[in-house]
Amino acid sequence: QVQVVESGGGLVQPGGALRLSCSASGGIFRIYDMGWYRQAPGKQRELTATITSGGSTNYADSVKGRFTISRDATNTVTLQMNNLKPEDTAVYYCNARRFGVDNWGKGTLVTVSS
Repeated sequence: QVQVVESGGGLVQPGGALRLSCSASGGIFRIYDMGWYRQAPGKQRELTATITSGGSTNYADSVKGRFTISRDATNTVTLQMNNLKPEDTAVYYCNARRFGVDNWGKGTLVTVSS
């Protein structure tokens, strides 16, 4: 079973950029579909961006054109977030999925504020 750990959150001003990383261990990384989800205060967790084991990507409409998800061949998934908005403030969670089984990280907080 794969374990995932997020890093890279923090405080950024509107219009700024952050890069989140997710490191996976304990499993065969390349066979997992990976994703970033976020949960804002008082709201449900929602899909932000996903990337399949084959490299196909999917984005929430709210982040299209601003966020980019990518993965390397070893164990890391990255979410590049540009032109951040206050409504992007949330805890961001990394997910590794295979055969419908989800493996979640503990999350990293992103705060967009002036």
